[in-house]
Amino acid sequence: MAESKATDEQTRSDPPTAEYPEVSERVDDERRPLWPDRDDRDDRGDRGDRGDRAERQAPDRGAPRFLRGVFWLVATVGLVMALILGAQSVGWLPDFKNPFGTQKEDRSQPPLLQSIQDLSRYVAAEGNFQVIIDVQENRKYIPDFLVNERILFVAAGTVDAYVDFGNIGQGAIKESDDRRTVEVTLPAPQLGKPNLDPENTRVYSEQRGLLNRLKDVFANDPNRVTEVYALAEERIAEAAKSSGLSTRAEENTRKMLEGLLRSLGYTTITVKYQAA
Repeated sequence: MAESKATDEQTRSDPPTAEYPEVSERVDDERRPLWPDRDDRDDRGDRGDRGDRAERQAPDRGAPRFLRGVFWLVATVGLVMALILGAQSVGWLPDFKNPFGTQKEDRSQPPLLQSIQDLSRYVAAEGNFQVIIDVQENRKYIPDFLVNERILFVAAGTVDAYVDFGNIGQGAIKESDDRRTVEVTLPAPQLGKPNLDPENTRVYSEQRGLLNRLKDVFANDPNRVTEVYALAEERIAEAAKSSGLSTRAEENTRKMLEGLLRSLGYTTITVKYQAA
């Protein structure tokens, strides 16, 4: 008994050997335990679940940020375009041409002079006329949507009434011995060819049947509109004949000659016209 107590006291008093190092039972407060308690794991799990739910419930800020970026981009581009157009309008920038614009190339030949004529016409009056041509050509018992040609043509033109002084022959002018009286015989006034005004002459509307349009695909008739032009000129010429334009030309020519001959010293002037 005494021997065992001595052995225990010797063991406690002996220093620790290198073979069995001393193990410290102190736990560093800063070090985490290798295996956390169940309560700690449950707390972290609860916090993780709450974090996931918070992330899922948080609004998506990507879409508003994208829309704001698009808005500022469009606003910047609009501001730059406004500055460019404003600078170009005041002449600070040169004119920019459209690279894909339509180009018009004129391959017309130069005009060729064919003849020159000396005119001795005195245009004494001019008439302005307008005519509406409405011509329709269809087939009997056939619907208009199949075979039909109708054109509404508006034509405007002028007609000149003139006296041709070149046709005055010998004996047309008779004067007295004292050079105070004179008699002039002139040819009857004539009406010129109607001159259509291209700015006020146009095809107002045109109706064509299905078969007529199909025919134009294979054989177009370029004289179709030409015939309407000729008809418009004919109608204007007829209107000029019945408009009293020739009578107005006679009066104007008479007044012109009377004023001219009085300036030459004639006091009695007679102007007559030949039969048309």
